[in-house]
Amino acid sequence: MIKSIHDPSISKLFKSLRTPSSKTVKLNGSSVTIQTPFPSPADWRDVWMYQLVIDRFDNPAAEPRAQWDGRNRYLFQGGTLEGVRKRLPYLQELGVRAIWLSPVQKNCLYRPTYHGYAVQNFLAIDPRLSSDPEAARKDPSIVENELHLLIDEAHARGMYVVFDIVLHHTGDVFAYPRPDGTTTNKIPFQHDAAPVVWRDSNGQPNPDWQDASDIPYGDDDAGVWPVELRSNHQFYRRGEGFEIETDFMSLKALVTDGSTDTRETLIRAYEYIVGKFDVDGLRVDAFKHIDRTFGRTFCTSMREFAETIGKRNFFIFCEVFDSEDMIAQYIGRNTVTDNDELKAADAALDFPLMFVLPDIAKGIHPPSNLAAMYDHRRELERHILSTHGEASKFFVTFLDNHDSHHRVYYSPADNPNAYDDQLEIAIGCLFGLQGIPCVYYGTEQGLHGWGNDEEAVREALWGKPGGGFDQNHRFYQFLKRVAAVRAEQPPLRYGRQYFRPVSIDTESFYVPTTPGDPIAFSRVLAEQEVLVVANPNLHYQWTGYVIVDIILNAHNEAFDVLLSNKPGAASTVHAETYPDGKSRYIPITLRPGEIQIISNRN
Repeated sequence: MIKSIHDPSISKLFKSLRTPSSKTVKLNGSSVTIQTPFPSPADWRDVWMYQLVIDRFDNPAAEPRAQWDGRNRYLFQGGTLEGVRKRLPYLQELGVRAIWLSPVQKNCLYRPTYHGYAVQNFLAIDPRLSSDPEAARKDPSIVENELHLLIDEAHARGMYVVFDIVLHHTGDVFAYPRPDGTTTNKIPFQHDAAPVVWRDSNGQPNPDWQDASDIPYGDDDAGVWPVELRSNHQFYRRGEGFEIETDFMSLKALVTDGSTDTRETLIRAYEYIVGKFDVDGLRVDAFKHIDRTFGRTFCTSMREFAETIGKRNFFIFCEVFDSEDMIAQYIGRNTVTDNDELKAADAALDFPLMFVLPDIAKGIHPPSNLAAMYDHRRELERHILSTHGEASKFFVTFLDNHDSHHRVYYSPADNPNAYDDQLEIAIGCLFGLQGIPCVYYGTEQGLHGWGNDEEAVREALWGKPGGGFDQNHRFYQFLKRVAAVRAEQPPLRYGRQYFRPVSIDTESFYVPTTPGDPIAFSRVLAEQEVLVVANPNLHYQWTGYVIVDIILNAHNEAFDVLLSNKPGAASTVHAETYPDGKSRYIPITLRPGEIQIISNRN
């Protein structure tokens, strides 16, 4: 096992990666040759993502260890890397182009941290994700080989793999002593570093280990790795709070605002992980909780490393679970305030969109809120320079995820399908709006967890009654159709975005400001306009008119309906001209809960 970032084998690996090679992957009884390292996509907007929690996705060899839908949920359910690999055909058929995996690095084995965010060894893979966890604990190469197989097969199927990573903290690797001689895993925030006692391989605080350097070098399951992190000064040790230098509950915060040792160690460790496992992109957890300068240094270093091994368009997006204003501080480079060439994350998870889109799709909030959100973002990012271009166009957009307390889909027990249309409207809008759409696992199977914490939405998908991977499921089929339309229509990936005024009488056009009003926006690329229109009202039909581009579209221009979630929709509509000749619009009829994607024929 590699224990140091200065291990000669790491340098040897890096040198070998600079010479492109190839390997053969067995796929459906045939041999597929892939390049290694695997090249980046030309444009990440061509690549929509599927986010999954490995432990909660699938295990082909065993049922979930507890109630599948969230009860008794603070434990490992048993999902495996092999479970993900076996479902790659299912994901490929759905149209998935990138898989976002929950953290795979080794967590503290004495804690049931199935989610992966409690890293104990930044250079190793968690054996509990293996098909044979006990064997993998004794021989780490077992789980490493399973991860290699998963990523190689994904690449052979034309899919990319994104790793979820942690920079802010480790797992619960030490305890805080109390005055009475006992210990606790967390204390209230204090301004100065507190004494600590490091845990042994069983999770017990060892009173002889008051500094990480006291831990025997041969105890792989104790302390923290790589060895360069094994000193107290690499940790803030200030207890729990909301500042950069504080722990996340029992997860222990690393020093990132001045310690070059910690920074260099984390950068080198993740270069090793990316290089060894041929990773295509990174999602960085808790990005606003690390020092901003370190965030920019880390992202720049990772992109430059990826370029040296042939990944010319490596993608890094960050989690900033906060407002638009805060997100703008952690992406790209501010050309006014940043005086160097370092750029932070290429883009961010689109929390502002998640805060508004689901409720607009459900008719709770007006569509004008969506237009206002993008207007505010445009103003905030006026001086932001991102590696890929305008950052907003590369935000990873989503409806819900593992940090939500409930899924966007609501299915009441007394009428389970009452709100199916709402989810389809939300998915259709997600794939029509600018950005890189990301779907949380189980959405396509109608999972509808609801509760008071994140575990409510971390169901064991393969334990779902009736099966968790039904390719005939209504939502699976709809998502497959929407993804295909997006793949076939370049404007939905690259086009300029305009929110369109609507009218019910051709006299007064307005951007809808009332909950339940129709959603209408266009994506325009060259001479093609693709229009997304939806009626969130589940009780009333909407008949009216939607503005389209007068320059691109002639009078009587034909628009084809590319997709509707309702049978019997019109196949073609034609543009009409306002009496003063200054506007063009198309007539639209939307049944309750209907969404349509419409395109001109240019």
